[in-house]
Amino acid sequence: MFDVSFRTRPRPLIAALAALALAAGTAACGTSGPAGGGASGEIRAWTLQGDAINKVERDGVAAFNRSAGARVRLETFLNDPYKQKLQVAMGAPNAPDVFINWGGGHLKQYVDARQVADLTPEFTKDPAWLNRFLPVVMKTAQLGGRYYGVPERGMQPIVLFYNKDVFAAAGARPPKTWDDVLRLVDTFKARRITPFALAGSQGWTGLMWLEYLLDRIGGPARFKAITDGTPGAWRDPAVVRALTMIRQLIDRGAFGTGFASVDYDVGGASTLFATGKAAMHLMGSWEYATQLGQNPGFVKNKRMGWVPFPTVAGGTGDPRNVVGNPANYYSVGAASKDRAGAIRFLKESMTSDAYVKGLISVGEIPAIKGLEPTLRTAPESEYATFIYSLVGSAPEFTQSWDQALTPAASQALLTNLQKFFLGQLGPEEFTAAMDKVR
Repeated sequence: MFDVSFRTRPRPLIAALAALALAAGTAACGTSGPAGGGASGEIRAWTLQGDAINKVERDGVAAFNRSAGARVRLETFLNDPYKQKLQVAMGAPNAPDVFINWGGGHLKQYVDARQVADLTPEFTKDPAWLNRFLPVVMKTAQLGGRYYGVPERGMQPIVLFYNKDVFAAAGARPPKTWDDVLRLVDTFKARRITPFALAGSQGWTGLMWLEYLLDRIGGPARFKAITDGTPGAWRDPAVVRALTMIRQLIDRGAFGTGFASVDYDVGGASTLFATGKAAMHLMGSWEYATQLGQNPGFVKNKRMGWVPFPTVAGGTGDPRNVVGNPANYYSVGAASKDRAGAIRFLKESMTSDAYVKGLISVGEIPAIKGLEPTLRTAPESEYATFIYSLVGSAPEFTQSWDQALTPAASQALLTNLQKFFLGQLGPEEFTAAMDKVR
């Protein structure tokens, strides 16, 4: 969920190892390979800044340049400047040959403008390459039945975390059903503990609840109707029911009374959760690394637990489904002067065994098949294998809505959702407002 969205805020998942590397430096570029930009015969790859992950990417670039006799140059950008710079560059002569994106609506705008290479013929010629990836993650890079990207970084599903100490003191167990959730709200309120930490000053944190509840109630087809622009899709009874359930949760006191002033980026919600002032936290899988950085004892002493999102009685969605960020993707620009070289780079470097192991070493969980044995011996293996299994067994992995929708619809969604959580919009008013967005 990262314009201001949570999908590029995340820290690495498995180990925040040496330092929980965060994006560093300035909005200017870091490079790997020959100096200068746009030189003849050079393949330019654009990605996001992050110390640990960039080192892995640069190592992959260096290995490819040595073995392939090619010249790939990696350029790194901070998240928000990157999005604007990419929009300008894609229609200009200085467009990158390879560029990172979030799939879904973010990628679609470039596909619609015919600025992205169709990778489907490459997968047809080399099905083993496509078969390297988890199919549920590849769906987000598939538009109109064609593939336009490959997973470049780790998976980030949304997970329900719980404080084991708080649960033990209350004699409680983590929820498996929505009825369990409601009972636990009452249990922890009676103990003067906020049931769920919520960084309500940011709209994307509340979006997680709506995403999961709609999927549990009506399955992924309900949101697909929204992304497809089906008339009246926002007014679907399943959407109204999900919003009504959230409203009941708010009114029941599930998030306490001061959630509107809590911020995620400065650690507010995570601190409430780790210190036992809140019992649970619905958050992206990067919460594990966030806690390792902010409250390491909470994780290392095994006081933090995690479970899938609960089931909803009468819902038609598969309870194994997950929502969140399937991955970041690398796509190839249609205007690349060396499209074959760019595709070769993706195939030989970004899915090599050395690259995959590098991702795991810095806490990323790649969308690659057959990683169970490797993850069982990785740092923080219990959590890593849980995330990998959660995604691997999911029939559907719905992309976070504020990335799946167009930028305009995404902004309207987050704005209206904040109003909804603050009680300024009711369920029907929210859906009516979103139904007008084009």
